[in-house]
Amino acid sequence: MKDRFLNPIVLIPARLGSTRLPSKVLADIGGQPMIAHVLKRAQEAGLGPVAVACCEVEVAEAVETFGGIAVLTAPELASGSDRIFAALQILDAAKKHDVIVNLQGDLPSIDPSYLATVLKPLTLGYDIGTLAAPITSAAERDAPSVVKCACAFGDGTEIAPALYFSRSLVPSGEGPFWHHIGIYAYRRAALERFVSLPPSPLEQREKLEQLRALEAGLRIGAARVAQAPFGVDTSEDLERAREALSQ
Repeated sequence: MKDRFLNPIVLIPARLGSTRLPSKVLADIGGQPMIAHVLKRAQEAGLGPVAVACCEVEVAEAVETFGGIAVLTAPELASGSDRIFAALQILDAAKKHDVIVNLQGDLPSIDPSYLATVLKPLTLGYDIGTLAAPITSAAERDAPSVVKCACAFGDGTEIAPALYFSRSLVPSGEGPFWHHIGIYAYRRAALERFVSLPPSPLEQREKLEQLRALEAGLRIGAARVAQAPFGVDTSEDLERAREALSQ
């Protein structure tokens, strides 16, 4: 259930130009393109309007075939954040929505409740909300593709400041490690500021866009969830998604 003080809109950036698995957002999973599954999960969350921000007609047509709203944005936009901001200007020029949830288009099995959870840090005054799940295996811990969030959840604490993000293992010392889940809830002003900024030094070094926000002084709060959903980045991931969603 959304917080009564927030009025979210959920935007899903999607494009065909994935380097590791081209056209993955249109990959068939159980007779539907992957983007249709993500769209359905977002709608099931019941937070507010849902739309896909895309740059190809093929993606827009697939979204509309399955009853969704698609917004075509400029192909040259650099990132998903830029794409959802462009779509926001079209969908909500009157600025009725004060929170924008950025849901990646390659998470077909995302738990809809996670979209409500990512709003929680905003109710505590953070500029941006995101999610973190405990790392449970050595392979997950050591993989550079798994982004780690440097945060410290105290006993019973479900929300903590996100102090840094890295592809390396952080922080040092004994204790749990946290897998960052790339779903964000932005206060509208925070998104407007974020997309106006140039890429930052640490962002460019780590290849992690969220570091731009931290370097600019925006506060990110991480909400704890039980486990990280798997994203579809490779053909093996796609087969795993097909198996999981067929059950």
